[in-house]
Amino acid sequence: MSRQQRILDSIEILNLLGMPRAQQNDRSALCLLALLNLTPEKAWLRAESPLMGITPIMDWCREHYDKDYAPNTRETIRRQTIHQFIDAGIALHNPDDQARSVNSPYNVYQIESNMLELLKAYGSKQWKIKLRGYLSERQTLVEKYAKRREQELIPVVVTPNKELKLSPGEHSVLIKSVIENFAPRFVPGAKLAYVGDTGDKWGLFDEALFQKLGISLDFHGKMPDVVLYHKIENWLLLVEVVTSHGPVDAKRHTELSELFSSSSVGLIFVTAFPTKAEFSRYVSNISWETEVWISENPSHLIHFDGERFLGPYAEN
Repeated sequence: MSRQQRILDSIEILNLLGMPRAQQNDRSALCLLALLNLTPEKAWLRAESPLMGITPIMDWCREHYDKDYAPNTRETIRRQTIHQFIDAGIALHNPDDQARSVNSPYNVYQIESNMLELLKAYGSKQWKIKLRGYLSERQTLVEKYAKRREQELIPVVVTPNKELKLSPGEHSVLIKSVIENFAPRFVPGAKLAYVGDTGDKWGLFDEALFQKLGISLDFHGKMPDVVLYHKIENWLLLVEVVTSHGPVDAKRHTELSELFSSSSVGLIFVTAFPTKAEFSRYVSNISWETEVWISENPSHLIHFDGERFLGPYAEN
């Protein structure tokens, strides 16, 4: 079978499954074929279900279908195809380790078992019968997976009347601790201006507040994990959560300073660690004139030099 015909067949399948028009294209078709490890010479009956990350999917498309995706399309594939596959019950996210952080470099996806069995029948006499049977139960499957994902989310109390739910993983657990344990102790009454949920870069974003503070953000810049606004002191705390990424080192300090250069309020840089052991791994890299908070010792703050303790500096 020609490569193009296999792609067209995959687009037809996505159409029959009721996927939105935005996912009925070559990109989504190739992602589906990659998750099935279905090279052009293989019959649908020989479809498989390997665990694959986004970059391996892109590499597979290049090797077997001569489609070379640029590195900067990685996020497009994840957000415009794979997310929809998961929502539709076509694919599963981290089926080998549900506790894996969503921003982990080891994230993987796998074709769902019922979907695999259905697609193995494509082109056979049983295809239409099996498709009707699958579609009759599909909503139940989608609801089941949606319910499971909802149960895995991490609830965070923002205010007594407001709760935010973050994607599962150790990164979100530490973000939760920053909001619920760090903020009340060191900046009581501070407003939560931004939270970068690991499943959604702009999980919580108070755009009106940023505009009020004169902050014009470059949406391509890498945001800190948490931004807190302390109105009483006129401070903006930029908190970097350390699990899979590094602390506020000299380079990150410069990046954040530039990203928030339009701020009319003072900037404070904080690195949050889950444990002392994790802190000890990065201590030599932490930038001067920043703060360090360790979740397992929530009542203490470590100050890295400077003439003031927990406060902005003149250049900010």
